Amino acid sequence: MTFSETDIVRAADCGDDAGNPLSVRDTPDGCAVRAPTSRDNIPVADTTPDIAADERFMQVALRLGDRGLGRTWPNPAVGAVVVRDGLIVGRGWTQPGGRPHAETEALGRAGERARGGTLYVTLEPCRHHGRTPPCTDAILRAGIARVVSAIEDPNPEMAGRSHDLLLAAGIAVTVGIGEAAAREAHAGHIRRVRENRPHVTLKLALSADERVGLAGRRPVAITGEETRAHVHLMRATHDAVLTGIGTVLADDPLLTCRLPGMAGRSPVRVVFDAGLRTPPNAKLVQTAGEAPVWLLAAEDAPPERESALRMRGVDVLRIPGTGSRLDVAAALAALAARGITRAMVEAGPRLAGAFVAAGLVDTAVLFRAPMNIGTDGLPTLEGAPLAGITASARFRARPAVRFGADTMTTFERTD
Repeated sequence: MTFSETDIVRAADCGDDAGNPLSVRDTPDGCAVRAPTSRDNIPVADTTPDIAADERFMQVALRLGDRGLGRTWPNPAVGAVVVRDGLIVGRGWTQPGGRPHAETEALGRAGERARGGTLYVTLEPCRHHGRTPPCTDAILRAGIARVVSAIEDPNPEMAGRSHDLLLAAGIAVTVGIGEAAAREAHAGHIRRVRENRPHVTLKLALSADERVGLAGRRPVAITGEETRAHVHLMRATHDAVLTGIGTVLADDPLLTCRLPGMAGRSPVRVVFDAGLRTPPNAKLVQTAGEAPVWLLAAEDAPPERESALRMRGVDVLRIPGTGSRLDVAAALAALAARGITRAMVEAGPRLAGAFVAAGLVDTAVLFRAPMNIGTDGLPTLEGAPLAGITASARFRARPAVRFGADTMTTFERTD
């Protein structure tokens, strides 16, 4: 992944603690950099950006942040590295449950070697007191001379204010290195803050003639082992996997991550079940103690069914809707309220079509197998055309990737 020079620097207009403007140097690349003069006998680093080096170190931070995907909600999966004299002296990523944060992990590993160094972080550091102290405090204590952030945090608690605080304390700040990749990595956090919903990935497995099942809604194995293994990896990088009651009754799925050594990375399993028809002996219910199961039910669903399912460890959320159809936007808002930032839809044509029709798909991943099912097979979507994704100007296709005989094409929303 590459970045252009236009991805690079933004520095807030801010003075030091005494109200004096910080010194500014214009680099040959046109980057505005706020540079400290001296602070508590901390060595003053050369804060002139080395664009190529900045990109390399930010790439490391981004890859570290990926380790936390699916495990850090409600917090974003951030990556960070501390660099001194051109060498990485500390690495960190957000830990399971959202804390400790990546910055404190990296600074802790760097120790005294962080003094006078540069901190690369994929999202603006926090400045507010939550369950842990502000990361900006840890940065100041560590004696960091320069902070390179990929993007500002859209959270109103931050929104550039952390960068301003660091600038006022005499720390050089560069914003924008690796911006495109960071926005993708933190898409769930950004959606939850700005739109009150998680980022939604729709996964579809379809035949060459665009069918997803046999006539009569009978299931059929369409894709191969390589594809199925990749889908398990996708589950591990999402906070929740969403399906419908039709899939539960027809397939009795587990929806866990069953790759070797990754059972603990299974997401929350969420079922759209307006009438609470999920059987007590369903695999999802039987394994509720191993990975959480949340059922989304209509407001008038039978309370006795809810009680029976709760006794088996299943959680139930009441969602508004019409008849047997739940309001998908309200469902996403309820999931966001519980901290879910990244949700993957693995469902039949009805629920998948409802997400497409509502305009609530942000990423669509299509796995196409070479087999044909026939015209009497089950269409990919109900109530919405597949062309609403594959031929829409709202989506941009990435180059296809092969998994055995299958082809994976990813479509990313552009708005």
